[in-house]
Amino acid sequence: MLDLYGLGNAIVDTDVQIDDDFLSDEGLAKGQMTLVDPSRMANLVSKLESRPMRKCSGGSAANTIFAAQAFGLATCYTCKLADDENGLHFAEEMQNAGVETSPISEEASENRRSGQCLVMISPDAQRTMCTDLGVSSELGQEIVDVDALRSARSLYIEGYLSSAEQSIQTAAYCHQIAKDAGTLVALTLSDVSMISFCKDGLTAILGDGVHTLFCNAEEALAWSKTDRLDVAIAELSDIAQELYVTLGASGAQAVTQAGSWRASGDVVTPLDTNGAGDMFAGACLAARLQGASPRDAAAFANRAAAKIITQFGARLPSIDDYKRLMT
Repeated sequence: MLDLYGLGNAIVDTDVQIDDDFLSDEGLAKGQMTLVDPSRMANLVSKLESRPMRKCSGGSAANTIFAAQAFGLATCYTCKLADDENGLHFAEEMQNAGVETSPISEEASENRRSGQCLVMISPDAQRTMCTDLGVSSELGQEIVDVDALRSARSLYIEGYLSSAEQSIQTAAYCHQIAKDAGTLVALTLSDVSMISFCKDGLTAILGDGVHTLFCNAEEALAWSKTDRLDVAIAELSDIAQELYVTLGASGAQAVTQAGSWRASGDVVTPLDTNGAGDMFAGACLAARLQGASPRDAAAFANRAAAKIITQFGARLPSIDDYKRLMT
């Protein structure tokens, strides 16, 4: 039986360390994700090519599914890939981890490439991302494995899908299939930029609500247009049966119909916050689907997220590194 069915973009991350002046010079909002076209991506990469770069398969939901698989779940991932270097790299990494992915379906060309994200890491460990979605933005309903989705215990959707109309429709389609089949639905709000510019798309994907919702404090406040976290939590609790709000070094708040609990965070020195929310969601879902309480799942997810920010990149070096967090 499939535990977790993931739906999201297929992105290969390129990590590079920068200073804040570079962000200012390029007009990039620090700590946020900006969608760019292939020419803008090529321009940014050319300006940074003298600096060391590290390539790793990524994408928000892909990172979460990768972690959930490593933590013991049976998973699959629906995404759109082209037959270029990035597409082949992404598919190989996911399959080597045991995650079944959609087959590569697009012939690559100059204007049709697999998704790429430039992750620029500031000295204070904040990550600023520029993303060229490539063919990921064409996530059509025909690519969905309906039988696998219906058999899964949970569906996980990334909020970044709200940036493209076809992806919105496919995410809403999967949500309805899952609801009809009794499959739990989990979603992450992903990024403040999605709330600021794509809230209608997020609302369409959320439909009449989800079982589990993930966000950080900044996203919660932006969604509710308030400066009071308690007000934001109350509003988001009407959308989800289980709500997990990450609070950085302060841990996370787990909120269900049975109560609310604060799970403390681990004290670490961060090097790169990229992937912290993705890791939290993967660890939390793995723990919940393996029988942990919401409070215990949030505590485990905090520990996993604290681990990921002590290194560069959104994934741990090996599957064994994930498994060691479970001991």
